[in-house]
Amino acid sequence: MSAWFDLPTRPRIVPILVIILGVALFGLIALTAAPATLAMVFQAHKATATLASTTTTQAISQKATTGNGAPSGPHYDLNIHGVVKGGSASTGSNGHDIFVPLQGKCNISLSPGSYQVLDPNCLDGSAAFQLPNPVASTTATTITTTYSVWARALAKPGGSSSTTTCATDLTGVLVCSTSQYITVETRSNGKSVFGNVSGSLLFVSQCIDGHLTRTPLFDSSLQNYFWSYDNNGLKLLQLRFYQLPTTVAASGTVC
Repeated sequence: MSAWFDLPTRPRIVPILVIILGVALFGLIALTAAPATLAMVFQAHKATATLASTTTTQAISQKATTGNGAPSGPHYDLNIHGVVKGGSASTGSNGHDIFVPLQGKCNISLSPGSYQVLDPNCLDGSAAFQLPNPVASTTATTITTTYSVWARALAKPGGSSSTTTCATDLTGVLVCSTSQYITVETRSNGKSVFGNVSGSLLFVSQCIDGHLTRTPLFDSSLQNYFWSYDNNGLKLLQLRFYQLPTTVAASGTVC
């Protein structure tokens, strides 16, 4: 070992040792700093991902409608299926289906409560559906509902149906909407889109002395509410119930 450090070789050994020590020191510093650098990069990506997620959530919540014209958000589906004569209601119903004649009429009885199909078979002339009381608030001229109903026709082009809201008065006389009902039909081109039908399906609307008067479902002035469904070949009417308000004229509109 003494030969390495004798006077003739010392000038060459010292620079080599300096280089070796420098490389070792640099490597030690790099290893020490690496975790901090990686952690910083990870936190930066994490912050970016969080921001992107928040922005996406806000964009979805601010989106008013979907591509099919209906509002975005949670809803209850009710599917009204047209069935050929001699057919039967499906025994595998998922609780969101009512089966009606493909041609002809039947009545869907309505009662207050949470959304529920009570009787899916309208092929024998009557079915039953439960839905909440729709009224949130009223003024002298308007009624605001607690939820809204949207409808569209599906299946092959050419079918159509009409739905009219009816009830009986306190003496048992039948009262049906005379100026407000929904008619839907499948189109031969373009996609089927939803429309807001709350003003028709959630009220009995009568034209009295030339002015429209609306009575909301389950109002005590009437009883035995139902939808009169008149089918002309429509295989599927899709109704969606959204927890969104709709304001309609209570009375006064010329009809």
